[in-house]
Amino acid sequence: MKIEQIYTGCLAQGAYYLESEGEAAVIDPLREVQPYIEKAERRNATIKYVFETHFHADFVSGHQDLAAKTGAKIVYGPTEMKMGFEAIVAKDNQEFTLGKTKIRVLHTPGHTMESVCYLLINEEGKEEAIFTGDTLFIGDVGRPDLAQKVSDDLTQEKLAGHLYDSLRDKIMPLSDELIVYPAHGAGSACGKNMSKETSDTLGNQKKTNYALQPMSKEEFVKQVLTGLTPPPAYFPQNVMMNIQGYDSIDEVLERGERPLSPAEFEAAANETGALILDTRDAQTFAKGFVPNSINIGIDGSFAVWVGAMIPDLKQEILVVAEEGREEEVITRLARVGYDYAIGYLKGGFKAWKEAGNEVDSITSITAEELAKIKESDPDIHILDVRKNSEFLSEHVVGAENAALDYINESMLQVDKDKTYYVHCAGGYRSMVFNSILRARGYDKLVDIAGGFKALKDSGKFAVSDYVCPTTLL
Repeated sequence: MKIEQIYTGCLAQGAYYLESEGEAAVIDPLREVQPYIEKAERRNATIKYVFETHFHADFVSGHQDLAAKTGAKIVYGPTEMKMGFEAIVAKDNQEFTLGKTKIRVLHTPGHTMESVCYLLINEEGKEEAIFTGDTLFIGDVGRPDLAQKVSDDLTQEKLAGHLYDSLRDKIMPLSDELIVYPAHGAGSACGKNMSKETSDTLGNQKKTNYALQPMSKEEFVKQVLTGLTPPPAYFPQNVMMNIQGYDSIDEVLERGERPLSPAEFEAAANETGALILDTRDAQTFAKGFVPNSINIGIDGSFAVWVGAMIPDLKQEILVVAEEGREEEVITRLARVGYDYAIGYLKGGFKAWKEAGNEVDSITSITAEELAKIKESDPDIHILDVRKNSEFLSEHVVGAENAALDYINESMLQVDKDKTYYVHCAGGYRSMVFNSILRARGYDKLVDIAGGFKALKDSGKFAVSDYVCPTTLL
């Protein structure tokens, strides 16, 4: 029996490849399915099933493409949802044969109503592993407020109650020796406080996971719902794509991987109203960029911030990327449902500049340079765009908090006629913030390279570790 976890760090997502006696299955595949197909081909195996733990909110699954390209059957847990493709709607405790192993469906509603876990019974008939999707994470459990509209009949409190029952009735009675393989790890928005570990024994989780400790249902519901922040705006749209279907990844890549000369790129921007997305490093972007571009670096939490900053999945996008990384950018956009990249700047920003086109830039200074400015003007405006919880934990004395997460509200704090020195934790989010406001006509924002870490490490700024929340704007 072969079990392989295929972990994608930028999404904090775990897909799984299972194989026995030449038959394979993939659990919760990513949008780009060719790597799974090639893996099976190398091993002379046939992909028989695509098992989905639920209708995902944080990414678009590859179930539809993988089934179309391999003939595999898509399997979901119990649901009354009408899907836009053929799928097996499994019953609780239904078993599927894979070579000499069996996969048992355990219906575990709570994160969503159709959520299931897949229990692997190996060649010797022993329960070996459980693939828990978003029901049980390492150190946490799935949020009960993401994937479906909350109504009078199905509130997040009721979903949390279902989750309590699922954990105690379906998962906790299983053997301590079982290996738990979840769909996500630290960094995912599908939970609150997941571990960096991506697997563990069920026995250890029973000892260490707060959600599996003895408590009443009422206590559990309170703990699970406490501290939840609003989910990214693109989550409901991803759910609907996973239910209704989507364009093949091949079509999406063909549409997006269209090289455009600087003249063609400019014409496309003017004619279509497409958003110009520059995915280069923040400091590289600051030195020069196509006017009205927004910067979301490919080497940071790219999918999360694209999802937070671009609310419409059907928004047409023109890409500026480092040469050779265009396909990577378009693929990673598609992973979270942004299927309408319509081309990229051939030759990158260098080609744009060499063509003599207008360029823009954002001033970026070091912490030491800011300290000198503050010496001559103690009343400068420092804008901290980290999350409010980060700001409350520790911040530069006198700084204002205007979180990137809520940029439309945060920008109301910014006076276009004043100069602001903007920072985040390390420099990634501040450039996202600055670029978006720059495109909206705010031209007096100065970026602080290295962010709060650089300010603190410089030793030139007083740092407070607490502010009363009622004093915040």
